Amino acid sequence: MARLLLVLFGCAALSACAPVAPPASTPSHELHRLYFGLDLPEGEAVTPAEWREFLRLEVTPRFPEGLTYWPAHGQWRNQAGTILKENSMILEIVVPPDDREEAVRSLQAIIDAYKRQFRQEAVFWVRADVNAEVR
Repeated sequence: MARLLLVLFGCAALSACAPVAPPASTPSHELHRLYFGLDLPEGEAVTPAEWREFLRLEVTPRFPEGLTYWPAHGQWRNQAGTILKENSMILEIVVPPDDREEAVRSLQAIIDAYKRQFRQEAVFWVRADVNAEVR
């Protein structure tokens, strides 16, 4: 009996040190992630200066509150069925609930501008509901 009490006391003491998970809640924001391929059809690539200029002219005016981007390396199968490996830039934007419709229009305009300017077949778009807050 004493041994059982010792085990129960030990479990209770350890559980008091365990971190408490935040309560589950309804997602409050949308996360949008765009994947921009940097290879051009002629064998050239979008330069860092061209990418910065695209951000300045097309992206930042539509999302002045903030965004994040980073370089990546990936692969995809094009419309002809060929697997292509290429460098890319990933753009991530978190949108509050009240701005969702305008954000979707703005993101589509960014995609259209990129495809037109850099002669791209596609831009990959991922959307997810997320909980987000600034602390």
